[in-house]
Amino acid sequence: MIEDILQEDVLLAPYTTLQLGGPARHFARCESVDQFRASLTWAAQNALPVQILGGGSNTIFSDDGFLGLVLHISLSGVGFIAEKDAILATAAGGEDWDSFVHLCVERGLAGIECLAGIPGQVGATPIQNVGAYGQEVRDSIAGLRALDRQSLKIVEFSADDCDFAYRQSRFKTADRNRYIITDVTFRLRPEGRPELRYPELRRTIEQSVDLASLESGAPILTAVRNAVLALRRSKSMVVDPDDPDSRSAGSFFLNPILSEEQFATLRERVSAPSSIPQFPAPNGKKIPAAWLVEQAGYHKGYRQGGVGISIHHALALVNRNGTTRDLLNLASAIQNEVFQKFDIHLEREPVVV
Repeated sequence: MIEDILQEDVLLAPYTTLQLGGPARHFARCESVDQFRASLTWAAQNALPVQILGGGSNTIFSDDGFLGLVLHISLSGVGFIAEKDAILATAAGGEDWDSFVHLCVERGLAGIECLAGIPGQVGATPIQNVGAYGQEVRDSIAGLRALDRQSLKIVEFSADDCDFAYRQSRFKTADRNRYIITDVTFRLRPEGRPELRYPELRRTIEQSVDLASLESGAPILTAVRNAVLALRRSKSMVVDPDDPDSRSAGSFFLNPILSEEQFATLRERVSAPSSIPQFPAPNGKKIPAAWLVEQAGYHKGYRQGGVGISIHHALALVNRNGTTRDLLNLASAIQNEVFQKFDIHLEREPVVV
């Protein structure tokens, strides 16, 4: 079976939103769990490292490529089951995330509409508990199934089993690289209304429509999705071949959560402490990483060789015909400057392979 799907020396750059990365020595598109099992078994027999690849929006490959086997998640399928007060929407791990959001919105299912436009696949969303504009996938995930790379068996996880936290889950921490998420089930509200927690989003919607006049379900959810897409496009955060600033991995750094002591230190190092943007978070205050980046001297539109910072968003590092080494050098320089100036370490969000 592996011989039917195995390819050699496949360039990885086209499979990532950054358009960076050299060739994979071996490459296979897996459209079934059995193909994953066969591929993992073959790799083990040949003592090859394995890298799982989804939509490529959170992965940075080396300029030298990958010497082992890259498995591209190509699982497909979407289904809906009605419960008493909810709809269970299940999507295969290889389904495009934004297309799935669009489908749910068209069906009037509320719960993930604010997550429109995020690049990548459904299976990647639980790994880092994807979130935007006041929503996170943990708010609506009912459960998921995953292939254990060690036992090659399917394991079921409830939402509680996933250990979700801010941009975290067990699949990114304790069980990193152990599981391949094969499908995710979301509990959504039929004919629901959105919970608009993000002021910028509410203002954007109200510029064009009267929220109170829109019917629940598809009409109001569509208005929210359209507003989210407009906001993301204005920041080059939607993949668009005609927008060079969208050649990025989205937000490159996580927003740090500071303890009261750390926040006090930050206030001492800023000339106008009252100007520090902050948001309440468990065990502290969340500070926008974009603000720290700009305060450290790295402004929107900054360029360094073949890479730079988006002209729209200080958190998006973009590829302007550079290399992975160029990009990581810029990221390190930003991290070092923020640490030197504010004693805060910015954690990188994308995975470097």
